[in-house]
Amino acid sequence: MKLEGKGKLLRIFIGEDDHLDKKPLYHVFVERAREFGMAGATVLRGVESFGAGSMIHTAKLLELSEDLPLVIELVDSEEKVDAFLPIVEGIFEKAGCGGMITEEKVNVIHYTHGKEK
Repeated sequence: MKLEGKGKLLRIFIGEDDHLDKKPLYHVFVERAREFGMAGATVLRGVESFGAGSMIHTAKLLELSEDLPLVIELVDSEEKVDAFLPIVEGIFEKAGCGGMITEEKVNVIHYTHGKEK
């Protein structure tokens, strides 16, 4: 797959405790992105956050939370991201959890797979 130039970055903000059909929600997003043929997906784990409910989730030792923030980042062409967005919204609807979706335009400089080991 070749990807360079103008693209979009899709960010999906969820909690570590969010699930769909007994699967971690972040894994559902990554699986669906792969099935859809997206260029790639990365899941990032945060150390502290708060969202619409204003509850603080933290990784501090004395206030250990099991619901740390997660961000799933996907980058692809604008058309591909736009086509994938209804799938993301459908997953949120089925899961019934809170979260946030953002997008921004990006310029892809380099995208390639590594050499086989």
